Amino acid sequence: MTREANPLLETYHLPPFGRIKPEYIRPAIETLINENRCHVQQLNQQTQVDWDSLVKPLALMDDRLSKVWSSVRHLNAVKSSDSLREAYNQCLPLLSEYATEISQNRRLYKNYQQIAQSDAYQHLDAAQQKALSNALRDFHLSGVDLEDAERKRYQQLQKDLSQLQSSFEDNLLDSTQSWQYLTEDQRELKGLPDYAMAMLQQLAEQKDLAGYRITLDMPCYLAVITYAENRELRRMIYQAYVTRASDHGGDHQWDNAAIMAEIVEKRQEKAALLGFTSFADYSLETKMAESVDQVIEFLLDLAARSRPAALAEVAERQAFAESLGFVGELQAW
Repeated sequence: MTREANPLLETYHLPPFGRIKPEYIRPAIETLINENRCHVQQLNQQTQVDWDSLVKPLALMDDRLSKVWSSVRHLNAVKSSDSLREAYNQCLPLLSEYATEISQNRRLYKNYQQIAQSDAYQHLDAAQQKALSNALRDFHLSGVDLEDAERKRYQQLQKDLSQLQSSFEDNLLDSTQSWQYLTEDQRELKGLPDYAMAMLQQLAEQKDLAGYRITLDMPCYLAVITYAENRELRRMIYQAYVTRASDHGGDHQWDNAAIMAEIVEKRQEKAALLGFTSFADYSLETKMAESVDQVIEFLLDLAARSRPAALAEVAERQAFAESLGFVGELQAW
């Protein structure tokens, strides 16, 4: 396929979602990554670098790749199919390898240092200086200072984490799509507006089923949890939604518990490689909070301040429900 025939390689303001096909995705990503690698190599050959000759072209290059991949990610999230998911997952190790390769490029790192230490740095505006500072920080957080064996291990951890996070999302999507409730009794759906009833009927027709089909997709979930007068129906869809891809969900084949445990383990190993006590400490390097203790203290203080207001609100809602004849204790559904 030529570059001209691939819509992902066109210059566009809004993604051409209607023209993106799974077979276009990997060729587009491979093309952009290869072009970026050549561009980085050329930029690194400069003996003197500044903002306009290094940082700006790199930012534009990264933005191009990001726009294309964001379009693919969004399409995979909202209109997933087996072929689209396969193409998406094929690109994950390519992108992970490329990102780590750039962030561990020591020549590029030294060029950024050269700009930060030059006289021209003082003439950059605050946003540019912050961008340089963040870039140098991110080089360190990506293992640019590691020895060869540790750098390779870091690269492998990044690939593993990318795939694990994708598997987590796949399980969540599959768990969401696997659940349904079918009914032909309109009385069960009392309170739903006409648009919602039409949507549930259309969802049934899509599967060649009679009646009304309830799923966990957000438009359907919100309509039922908001308008349905049937409390048992609301309980059923609420509990199904909050237990997706878990050991409490309807189908344990999508249980994410083992994946979550492996993600935690590999995050901890990555943090340790970079000299951090925990992944939380590593994460805070890019945040405003200064320490894990400060975060915990903030959260505990927030909970203590919020709880009285939350209890008062619950009591107010309970009283309102009882004034309408409700008997029992209000639940999340």
